[in-house]
Amino acid sequence: MDLPVRKKIPHAVPQWVTEGSRFFITINCAARGPNQLARAGVGDVVLAAMKHNHEKLLWHCHLCLLMPDHLHAILSFPHEPGMQTLVKNWKKYVAREHGVSWQRDFFDHRLRNHHELEEKAAYILMNPVRKGLCERAGDWAWVYRPQDRQPPAPG
Repeated sequence: MDLPVRKKIPHAVPQWVTEGSRFFITINCAARGPNQLARAGVGDVVLAAMKHNHEKLLWHCHLCLLMPDHLHAILSFPHEPGMQTLVKNWKKYVAREHGVSWQRDFFDHRLRNHHELEEKAAYILMNPVRKGLCERAGDWAWVYRPQDRQPPAPG
């Protein structure tokens, strides 16, 4: 019996979409179920790689949260090299350097207004609570938000 072939999802952002538009992104691990991301060591390096791309201005990460077998993020991308190239290169780096095995491709949805942004951010932050991984969203350790950085200590 021939199995269905999964269609390749186009991730080209049309030129008319404003540079800096926010996208809700989901990236899944190849093996769904086992905890591959939300644990010491791997989770730390995945979030560090997300932070690295943010600090190098390759993308703007508004929020990234790791679940055991996938991650959700809200990211903004420059037109060049674009979302598809940046996510592909990031996944390749994390896989090669840290042994994370990703599913091919990823899911993206452009957030068209402030309401959608707030809705998706709440969805992301509540995901570990809905899955019974913690009692309150603030208890989940596997989150990167640039605005959460602490100011340098005085002196």
